[in-house]
Amino acid sequence: MRIAFIGLGNVGQPLAMNLARAGHTLTVTDLDQQRGRPLVDAGARFAFSVAEAVQDCELAITSLPNPQTVEKVVPGPDGLLANLRKGCAWIEMSTTDAAAMLQLARQAEELGIDVLEAPITGGANRVWTGDISILVGGDPGVFERYRPVLEIMGGDIELMGPIGQASVVKVITNMLAFVHLWASGEALMLAKRAGVDLDRAFHGIRISSGNSFAHETEAQLVLNGSYNVGFTMDLALKDIGLALDLARETETPLEMLTLVSDKFEQARAAFGDKAWSTQAVKVLEDRLGEPLRARGFPSVLPGMEQAGD
Repeated sequence: MRIAFIGLGNVGQPLAMNLARAGHTLTVTDLDQQRGRPLVDAGARFAFSVAEAVQDCELAITSLPNPQTVEKVVPGPDGLLANLRKGCAWIEMSTTDAAAMLQLARQAEELGIDVLEAPITGGANRVWTGDISILVGGDPGVFERYRPVLEIMGGDIELMGPIGQASVVKVITNMLAFVHLWASGEALMLAKRAGVDLDRAFHGIRISSGNSFAHETEAQLVLNGSYNVGFTMDLALKDIGLALDLARETETPLEMLTLVSDKFEQARAAFGDKAWSTQAVKVLEDRLGEPLRARGFPSVLPGMEQAGD
């Protein structure tokens, strides 16, 4: 299949690489041309604009950092929709606003373009190994038509319902991950200050009812001291903001997330937008002057070694 892939960040690049390795005819583009080099080496063609990238494709895929970038790339005379041919399809894999996604999907459908939203979840390291989870929103028939492409990029793939619903669930999963990360940091700090060996505390929590995906994966990067989760503070706060916006729209109190949001804001102020999101726990470490460190934990999660390829 002729596929255009737009957005080659920490998520987009490995997703596109999985498609290239599967033998699809791939055209890629990104504002940072250097991000396209590994893909060109793998046989892809680099385009210097969105319009050029999609002009001869059957399927366009976007993986962009925030809703503002989606609004710059997808609509408009130089955007994806205006230059994608009728009868083609667009799969949006960014984490974006459900209402904005619905509006863009309606525009696409008026132009005769099939649409799926397909945000990923489950840890950035799993993007490289091709077993990341993908949440899908859209027409079931369109979903089945493009399921083989999604299966190249992901492992567990679940249809959430119509367009917009996958975006909602993705925001919820990220919300839970950030809350769980902070809770894991507090738990490990409590264990340390109570005199428990952190290696033993980590594994004790891992096999207990208190375990979480964030503890089992991201806490290891805190204990190692690298924090290298492949996901930055600005993206974390963008996702937290989407959840809080949704909470306001639905009049749903999210008291726990409001508290955790404040911790992430403190981390951004201390360490910057491009700090790893796991450095939120460093706010607690620095406040108490007690780093959470233990031997034998990886500096990156399995799969992330390929990020430098």
